[in-house]
Amino acid sequence: MTEKSTALPRSVLLAGATGLVGRALLQQLLDHPSVAHVHVLLRRAAPSIAAHPRLELHVVDFAHLKRLPRVDDVYIALGTTIKTAGSEQAFRQVDHGHVIAIARAAREAGARRLAVVSALGADRDSRVFYNRVKGEMEADAAALGYDEVTFAQPSLLLGDRAALGQPERFGEVWASRLLHPVMPLVPKGVRPIAAHDVAAALIAATMGGRPGVHRLASARMQGASTR
Repeated sequence: MTEKSTALPRSVLLAGATGLVGRALLQQLLDHPSVAHVHVLLRRAAPSIAAHPRLELHVVDFAHLKRLPRVDDVYIALGTTIKTAGSEQAFRQVDHGHVIAIARAAREAGARRLAVVSALGADRDSRVFYNRVKGEMEADAAALGYDEVTFAQPSLLLGDRAALGQPERFGEVWASRLLHPVMPLVPKGVRPIAAHDVAAALIAATMGGRPGVHRLASARMQGASTR
């Protein structure tokens, strides 16, 4: 659950609303007392997203974005895997290219705060391709001129991807199954984390109003939806 806030009503932009964390972000943003309007960017129509009086859907081409609506806050929860994308180049296009394109266009339209779902281990100098791309994305997003930037760096995500029409991710499925009996004994920093906890932590941090660049470690986000 997100905390109540006395801040002025905000208009927000969300990209990635059909994904695991993105869907949790959408619901929590619509429920948040400080959010007046939610603009959602989609690559294609999404009948599974229910109509809401404060929700506006925009079908766009992430690779060729036109001017975006003016908002206060931007949430980006785009992400894929190399297997799903089909190649390292295609993966990079989504997890770096599309993220930066949206963040840049939103900043040009006047957005002041940026919140992005990254990943545990993000490091632009990493020898691991996945971690390196995430790290490069963070560095490039942080340089776009936002007053405030927050990156969520979750461990393996827990949630029902099948219910969202997404392919299950092997690592997430097996980590959940193998670790479930001993989950409380697994260090919080690497323990699989529920998507709704990541969403809640990211919203709380963005609503907190701390200028600068911030990173939310997976351990810090555990249980955020119940705080």
